[in-house]
Amino acid sequence: MRLQLPFLVLALVASQFAFAHGNEKHTPSAMKPGRDSSAAQLTVDPAAAEAIAVVERFSAALGSGDLPAATAELDPAVLILESGGAEHSRDEYLGGHAKSDAEFLKNAQVTLKRRTAQAAGDLAWVGSESEIHAMKGADMLMISSSETMVLRKTAKGWKIVHIHWSSRKAAPTAAHSS
Repeated sequence: MRLQLPFLVLALVASQFAFAHGNEKHTPSAMKPGRDSSAAQLTVDPAAAEAIAVVERFSAALGSGDLPAATAELDPAVLILESGGAEHSRDEYLGGHAKSDAEFLKNAQVTLKRRTAQAAGDLAWVGSESEIHAMKGADMLMISSSETMVLRKTAKGWKIVHIHWSSRKAAPTAAHSS
């Protein structure tokens, strides 16, 4: 996912996800919290533009801790899969991982690397690959994150009906190795 729109992934990423991955040490000097999609590789169906805007609003809201705004983009029956677990509704997510996801993303640097999106009729999917840098104590976590969101067009506009987040430790680059 990568249009000059605020990105979220991460979507998309719970704090327990962060603590489970990326435990290697890196120099944090280059890390600047926020989102960057300026260099992302995009393969986007123009018919998916409105769905992408929903994904971006959700991600930006989650990253800024604005849970009411993030909630507005989710279908009440959204299915969220992450790290082998599942949350079967918007309310279950809000009562579970949403707060820790927002807390983690608040100080993370999220760089969108690639986004692919397609739409057909009242369904769209948006796949994003990002690199996330975040601090855990004095150590920087480097995480490669993959996110898929499925959206359905409703009378109230596009709503996210499914999210799948997965991650792994990112390979350190020369600029980030200690």
